[in-house]
Amino acid sequence: MATSQKRLALAIIDFLSKSLSDGTISSEDTESIEIAKSCIADTFHVNPSDQAALKDAIGDQSLLSIYGVYEKLKGKTSTAPMPGASSSKPTTNTPSSSGPTPTTPEAEEFKSQGNKAMQQKDYPKAIDLYTKAITLSPTNPIYLSNRAAAYSASHKHSEACADAELATSADPKYTKAWSRLGLARFVLGDAKGSMEAYQKGIDYEGNGGSEAMKKGYKTAKAKVEEEEKEGGDEEIERAASPREAGGAGAGGGGMPDLAGLASMLGGGGGGGGGGMPDLGALMNNPMFASMAQNMMSNPEALQGLMNNPRLREMAQNFGGGGQGGGMPDISALMSDPSLREAAMNMMGGGGRGAGRGAQQ
Repeated sequence: MATSQKRLALAIIDFLSKSLSDGTISSEDTESIEIAKSCIADTFHVNPSDQAALKDAIGDQSLLSIYGVYEKLKGKTSTAPMPGASSSKPTTNTPSSSGPTPTTPEAEEFKSQGNKAMQQKDYPKAIDLYTKAITLSPTNPIYLSNRAAAYSASHKHSEACADAELATSADPKYTKAWSRLGLARFVLGDAKGSMEAYQKGIDYEGNGGSEAMKKGYKTAKAKVEEEEKEGGDEEIERAASPREAGGAGAGGGGMPDLAGLASMLGGGGGGGGGGMPDLGALMNNPMFASMAQNMMSNPEALQGLMNNPRLREMAQNFGGGGQGGGMPDISALMSDPSLREAAMNMMGGGGRGAGRGAQQ
């Protein structure tokens, strides 16, 4: 029987054992799982208690994490957790030595040729060669990380990010992959994700991390702080915008567009001559400005005012339907008790409305 099949059998037995111990499988199924493990061991002639054989089969990983890498290669979401603990001793930029790195002599040759293409800045060729190496050894973190670097050099940052993520899943201790993931995320606009990647690299390097890793982290952190500040400024602007918008246009409880109102009523810009008075000058009068504000904020009072026969007559005169066709005598209108009372109400009872209208 092939050795790879025995290794897989050991990996499955290990997976079943861990699924029981971590609670993935209910303790009620313990007997069934133990029978399944025994059957697999007997069929494939392996010894589950042989720790050396188990370590040779899966290294320091698990069947679940290995399958997680496969899922990512297929474009699916991995469910394998990513270790976050840092080592007290600095690690080198090589894959973890606790388990074998999947590779073949032919794959190594493709990698070497890819490295030469990178030195010559022939990035498309390098990508092609690294891809051939990955085809032979899909979970090798060096090949994945090297292709990520080639993608970044070709400005294909989404592809670089995907390869770097696969490399970190295959071997989190291979710190070059974290650095390349940090760079790809930063260029893609994910400053927070970039900062997290560089932090992982620092943790796995140990002793505070390398200068290059710390510089990448510092740059990403500065960008995150800048984005948070800009986001705060935008919130302030959005909060202030309703008040600003209230002073222009007919809405939001602010003053109406009086120039448009004059056009609708058939008036011109200047006073006299049978047309509308100069509304710009009129609204400089605090009394009329207060009246207009309160009219717009009190629809019921406005409706009552427009039901007044004298005002309807005045509106007809604005439109040319009356005999005069022009602006009526304001002083004569205000001698009418009902109109005078309505005007005082529109002013908020002698000035109360102005203060109420200014508060928002």
